Amino acid sequence: MSELREKVLELKSHLEGIIVGQDDLIKKMLITLLASGHALLEGAPGLAKTKAIKTLACSINADFNRIQFTPDLLPSDITGSDIYLSSTGSFDFKKGPVFANFVLADEINRAPAKVQSALLEAMAEKQVSVGGKVYKLPDLFMVMATQNPIEHEGTYNLPEAQLDRFLLYIKIDQPDAKTEKKILSLVRAEEMNCKENNASKGAEKEYKKMSVQEILNASQEVLKIHTSEAVENYIVELIMATRHPEKYNEELKGAVRYGASPRATIALDKCAKINAWLEGRDFVTPEDIHAVVYDVLRHRIILSFEALAEGLTTDDVISSLLKVVPLP
Repeated sequence: MSELREKVLELKSHLEGIIVGQDDLIKKMLITLLASGHALLEGAPGLAKTKAIKTLACSINADFNRIQFTPDLLPSDITGSDIYLSSTGSFDFKKGPVFANFVLADEINRAPAKVQSALLEAMAEKQVSVGGKVYKLPDLFMVMATQNPIEHEGTYNLPEAQLDRFLLYIKIDQPDAKTEKKILSLVRAEEMNCKENNASKGAEKEYKKMSVQEILNASQEVLKIHTSEAVENYIVELIMATRHPEKYNEELKGAVRYGASPRATIALDKCAKINAWLEGRDFVTPEDIHAVVYDVLRHRIILSFEALAEGLTTDDVISSLLKVVPLP
């Protein structure tokens, strides 16, 4: 086990001790982090989306900013703006909250188109343009956005171009009864510790935060994971199947308007490598692809109106294709 992988697994264990019942979410956030990508989290209120993102950011020695998206938000509220200084008669650029290693875009689908456009440039180019000047963002820059699937009043649909910039689209389910009880016990323990002025906290094992450079180094290490030609062909064939699903399953004829883009091929390859690295392997298997394929593809497949009317989802399409595309 490499030293960097050991530290990442310590980070994973640390997060699982705080965010109960969301092990899959934690793993997918780490995959996003190591892939230098961005993640969109969707789930009902109260499922620890915001807490998970904030805890991840606080577990690394990095800058963290939260942006609460609202319908009256302006692009300058995110990027920053030029401020006139009367003392010098010149303008000085005041950086906005997007200038951080971790940016939590809370309820991202509540912001209007101009704000989404400003965020898209930051996500795609790691830079912002203000007043004819370009300002670079940090080398480690990750946007983790949340949206609520059950409340649509005052929300805006995210543009397909912006959705494609998210490496993963992670859906979070409600916990089961056993996990729910564990959450309840943990919250009670936290409240008791607060009342006792954290008297018992000293007995806990202290977690040493990872540095930004260690994260960047780990991102380089995962690139060394081997992907065989047969597995590469499997990845490509899965992407091709999203574009022409009727060639693999006649029942899906006319169901897909647009299949996954080449960016999906790159994302699926990279995420599968990171999954293999986290599992302690130095090569990619089909199981690694299956572990991330839904999160990589579900926001990159656009269904036809007929398919939507029949209640078909992108996850249904992915499941059908996984059954018919031959394994390597």
